[in-house]
Amino acid sequence: MISEQLDFAGRVAIVTGGGTGIGYATALQLARLGASVVVASRGAEELQTAAQRIADRSGQRCLAVPTDVKDEDAVVQLVQRTVESFGRVDILINNAGGTRMGPLEHIPSRGWDSIFELNVRSAYVATREAGRHMMAQRCGAIVNVSSNAGITGVKGGAHYASAKSALQMFTTVTAAEWGRYGIRANCVAAGMIASPRAAAAWDAAGLDADDMGAGIPLGRPGTPDEMANMIVFLASDAASYITGQTIAVNGGPALGGIDLDAVPAMAAG
Repeated sequence: MISEQLDFAGRVAIVTGGGTGIGYATALQLARLGASVVVASRGAEELQTAAQRIADRSGQRCLAVPTDVKDEDAVVQLVQRTVESFGRVDILINNAGGTRMGPLEHIPSRGWDSIFELNVRSAYVATREAGRHMMAQRCGAIVNVSSNAGITGVKGGAHYASAKSALQMFTTVTAAEWGRYGIRANCVAAGMIASPRAAAAWDAAGLDADDMGAGIPLGRPGTPDEMANMIVFLASDAASYITGQTIAVNGGPALGGIDLDAVPAMAAG
């Protein structure tokens, strides 16, 4: 039964970037399905509010651990705190990430390195640390949150697209090496997802979400919950034979070609 395969009772999940947007939606869904959840991000006050809201809405324990994922020692302590508090770690959602866009010729070396630290190195450190416990348990599920930019690229985001592409390959290799321990690793590539922070950034840049959504086959941006649905599925037993994959949640492929609305219907035959 699919409902039984989506039962996370007795499991412990870490969600980085868990205070807002996709991370918060994912943590809440996991908790509602029975998991004990640890949420991590830099903003301590915002994170604590999110953890309390998750606990109130799910009835499950939710621990807030303020963490700068670019700080290796902080990530090590995040995993240690999780195991000390709950005794194990079964699920790792590497959701923390982000970028600042700019032309390639204007990206400083430090800016390039910073984007890789945030989007790739942080996931590596968290995976390494949580993976040691998963290997001892002989089970675990890791889901890395990437971007459509890592699949198609994006102008103005050479550093970001490269980092997300690297994250996808890291996922593939993790799955290949750790499958023998019963550990699965998958990646979800986000398209245009209207999280609160993304919406604020679009407004600040003078971008209209409806206009941008019109270029998507489904005709609209996605929601954090729609991303969380796929992340939670991949972390669940319902995805027990899926590993090493990158799955796009992007509303469909944007293809070139003719303007279908401007072309008269063609007769068959």
